Amino acid sequence: MKRIIITFLSLVLLVLAFSNDATAQKKKVMNLPAYDLAPYHFGFILGLNQMLFAVKPVENLAFIKWEPEQAADLFADSVYVYGVTSTPTPGFTIGILGNLRLGKYFDLRFIPSLSFGERILNYSVLAYKNEEGQFIETSKSITSTFIDFPLEFKYKSKRLNNVRGYVLVGASYTLDLASQKKAAKSSDDITVKINKNDLLLSAGVGFDFYTSYFKFGTQLKMSYGLNNLIKYENNIYSNSIETLRSKVFLISFTFE
Repeated sequence: MKRIIITFLSLVLLVLAFSNDATAQKKKVMNLPAYDLAPYHFGFILGLNQMLFAVKPVENLAFIKWEPEQAADLFADSVYVYGVTSTPTPGFTIGILGNLRLGKYFDLRFIPSLSFGERILNYSVLAYKNEEGQFIETSKSITSTFIDFPLEFKYKSKRLNNVRGYVLVGASYTLDLASQKKAAKSSDDITVKINKNDLLLSAGVGFDFYTSYFKFGTQLKMSYGLNNLIKYENNIYSNSIETLRSKVFLISFTFE
């Protein structure tokens, strides 16, 4: 994701450099001059996402002693959990875009999309077996396939030749089709299960580029979940977490 952000920032710098150069030159011919005057238009979106969790462990986690049946896949007599973290992984997003013109500088956008990704929970564990302690790093993978229904307000800057910047804020309802809430239980491998419904708030920034035939856009957006997703099942992987919320970074390209 760092590479994605660096690429996006490099693009922003190029746009700014282009804008400064454009102000020092004659006004260029504007592509699609009446495009933004249409009451509505449609397009599609392609994006790269990075999903992870904002994890809040339970209070005094390191002092909680867990019984063997609560960590059956570790085959230990007793277990202490010292920390829980989340590792992000890359994914991708595709969707369709509907844009409603609200005014000269304001638009309302509805972008139903399908997102694929994976999130990993990492546990630092001290396991005792026959009175001998051993530190263990174990991970649980949670694969997700989201149907997103984001509704966003877009505030556009004044158009400079064939470039326009914008910021956006919005909210999204998300349904996780690959939720592990109903995954089969196994005594040998405990699965972390999450709830499938979530509500996210988002904010982003981007640029639109007007070509001779269509409008091309690129944006960087961050979304944060409001719901606690963890499903408690009396094991060390779920009950060591107080709250588990989604966090998603998305760099996307729009074609309108």
